[in-house]
Amino acid sequence: MAKFIAVLGGGISGYGSAILAKKQGFDVLLSDMGQISPLYRARLDEWGVEYEEGGHSVERILTASEVIKSPGIPDKAPLVKALHEKGVPVISEMEFACRYMGKAKTICITGSNGKTTTTSLIYKIMKDSGANVALGGNIGESFAYSVATGEYDWYVLELSSFQLDGMFRFKADVGVLMNITPDHLDRYDYSFEKYAASKMRITQNQNSANYFVYSADDETILRQIEQHEIKAKELPFMIHSAIASGAGDAYLVEPTEFIATVGKKSLKIDTSRLKIKGQHNTYNAMAAVLATLAAGIEPEQVEKSLYDFNAIEHRLEPVGTKEDIEYINDSKATNVDSTWYALESMTRPTVWIAGGTDKGSTYAPLFDFAQKKVHTLISMGVDNARLEKEFTGIVPNIISCHTFEEAMQAVVRSARKGDAVLLSPACASFDLFKNYEQRGEMFKAWIRENILNK
Repeated sequence: MAKFIAVLGGGISGYGSAILAKKQGFDVLLSDMGQISPLYRARLDEWGVEYEEGGHSVERILTASEVIKSPGIPDKAPLVKALHEKGVPVISEMEFACRYMGKAKTICITGSNGKTTTTSLIYKIMKDSGANVALGGNIGESFAYSVATGEYDWYVLELSSFQLDGMFRFKADVGVLMNITPDHLDRYDYSFEKYAASKMRITQNQNSANYFVYSADDETILRQIEQHEIKAKELPFMIHSAIASGAGDAYLVEPTEFIATVGKKSLKIDTSRLKIKGQHNTYNAMAAVLATLAAGIEPEQVEKSLYDFNAIEHRLEPVGTKEDIEYINDSKATNVDSTWYALESMTRPTVWIAGGTDKGSTYAPLFDFAQKKVHTLISMGVDNARLEKEFTGIVPNIISCHTFEEAMQAVVRSARKGDAVLLSPACASFDLFKNYEQRGEMFKAWIRENILNK
């Protein structure tokens, strides 16, 4: 009889895990407290995967031999606690999918900030080089779905601390740690040390054939390295420090130049030629160069792709900053999962623009971040009632807007110095816009015309 695997959460990681489990011959149930998106439902139906919506069959799930949990579901959720008490292993999509990826190798990127840009940059360099590569984790396709439906030589994976927490035997061939700043502390008993240790799981199971790329300007990372036995070859990147490593490193030689070296391969980059600006993007570029050189990409190819790279349109895309208010277009976030990662990445007090065509998903995974980071929610859609009801008592200020212009005027009234204004709808765009691209373009155009260029 086939082993029974339960998958909790029907978002991007859940549907991919369920399909991979089905392909591997397991008896599978995907269970979601909310509604599953029509796209994912169609794929589950296509593969003959059993699923349930609007609640969990608790007794049946407790009989599973293993449970794959969405990163948005906390360990303190009653069902997860019950599984732990019963001794049922609870793992992440990454842990499950890595068992079936054959001889493929991984480049895994984590950190409190900068993950998405660095991951996208690494993926572009690998893809441009002709490597047979897939993009997954927090962005791109589900890692498990890619493993189920394709055969790749490389996987470039953006990982959150929650995904790392559910990874035990998984090993990153190239692990990248961008930074560690206080975040998600509610999920770590309000202990920064526990959160930092979670990020360091990027190095678990690595050996001397692997690489660990990290910021040597981050004091928390340096402290963690002292506490952990790092077996991989260390590749530090830095703007302010001077930490040498025999395996290689990246450091600033001029205000707009850095040198990156891995083994015998070396590269000088003129940061003024990069299309992505700012010191944080210099760090992102350094990390991407070290990771791809470590993966064997030739320096000339790395350099060419780096100078070609644009910010990802409509995905945490910086629009600009005026009077210390930062404007970010994340219109591509058409579901709760995507917005979860957007809110996760916010480091400033946030004015959050959300809403559109409600997909019926539960907004519960967003509550923690919204409570910690968002001071104003601007709901923008034909029907905002459910969104507003769910966030009442979680976000202090909620402004209901039924047109795009109304929402933009609310932004002007609500944003204050030091804030971020984030368009990350968590809903489809079909009520007020043709698609998410039009929604993002209108947002960018309005901000540029009425704020940045005034």
